[in-house]
Amino acid sequence: MPSLCRSCDAVSDSPGRLCVLCGSRLSVSHAELLTLAIAHVDCDAFYASVEKRDRPELAAKPLIVGGGQRGVVTTACYIARLSGVRSAMPMFKAVKLCPEAVILPPDMAKYAVESRRIRALMRDLTPLVEPLSIDEAALDLSGTEALHRAPPAVMLARLARRVESEIGVTISIGLGPNRLLAKLAAERDKPRGFSVIGAEAAALLAPEPISLLPGMGPAATARLAGIGLTRIGQLQALDDGAALRLLGTDGPALVHRARGEDSRRVEPFRETKSVSAETTFARDLSGVAELEAVLWRIAEKLAARLRAGGWAAGGLTLKLKTGRHVLRTRSQRLATPTALPDLLFATGRSMLARETDGTAFRLLGLGAQPLRPAADADPIDLADPDAARRVARQKAVDKLRDRFGATIIGRGRGLKA
Repeated sequence: MPSLCRSCDAVSDSPGRLCVLCGSRLSVSHAELLTLAIAHVDCDAFYASVEKRDRPELAAKPLIVGGGQRGVVTTACYIARLSGVRSAMPMFKAVKLCPEAVILPPDMAKYAVESRRIRALMRDLTPLVEPLSIDEAALDLSGTEALHRAPPAVMLARLARRVESEIGVTISIGLGPNRLLAKLAAERDKPRGFSVIGAEAAALLAPEPISLLPGMGPAATARLAGIGLTRIGQLQALDDGAALRLLGTDGPALVHRARGEDSRRVEPFRETKSVSAETTFARDLSGVAELEAVLWRIAEKLAARLRAGGWAAGGLTLKLKTGRHVLRTRSQRLATPTALPDLLFATGRSMLARETDGTAFRLLGLGAQPLRPAADADPIDLADPDAARRVARQKAVDKLRDRFGATIIGRGRGLKA
């Protein structure tokens, strides 16, 4: 069985032993290690890892990236996870589980920049990179061995080392014959992992709970448990007819996934349909001035995310949630695409004005949709002499923030009371 040293790329037939070249124990072994070419790459606790990279004093401390007391956990570092903190958990519960944790608000613009840097390293290996989220992607390295003069597994190990040395965060890698098994492999050995699933997939998955399969959330898992199906092996035993009868039209596809079968290709181009930013308040807000102050900060955040992603807003959606959890949304197309916080705020403000009727709100958000290329943003308008000055002013602000940090400069309306 071939074994790959992840520290120096040495390949041997001695799995589990010290590398004879560099002495490292960091290795991966599998019978199909040198022939499989579909990979899933997942950054380890990405937001928290970026923050710890930028704040070395937090390296040994539990860190939670998320909203206020009424928000949710966006990411928790692995130290905080030891206390039971998980993504999407309410913040009040996370703080109760890990009261010593350092809590930071998410900086999505910064994470987007680092995500693009990591994706560029992936594209050095193959053009077939499909981003799945800001911190994970599927890669197809089929046919790249002749180009790189090394099997995909070796190139993936090199990628992990490059990301760690150049970006300052770690990744976990899954390698398999298809996207499903590569994803499941990536989840088996986190953080800083490298795992492989091949021909043994069906036997490996059989004893696992059905909830392990992607897309099987609590409701779907409970529904299957209600008819006696709790293990993946039970799904594997169904033929298509039984699957259709017991599980409906999606049944046969689910059975095939349970057997480790997946015919999806890695598609390098995935259209981003919207970009948004929102916040949940520590207490319900109803005052116009309070809501507008929050709206400005959200407009700045949304503008930064648009510019980081190379987009402009062609339209804007205002999202509000009342204290009783009733959702309100209002949308408006923009005369010209923009990525300037001033213009996003102005449009959002006009929509907000129609909703500030004394109702107390717990959440406020802005979303940009449809998206337009950044090149179309904020064209010079001879009828608006201030248009060029607005663009120049924002570029100056961005330059200062890139050099000295996001808090170096701000607008008075964005100050918290």
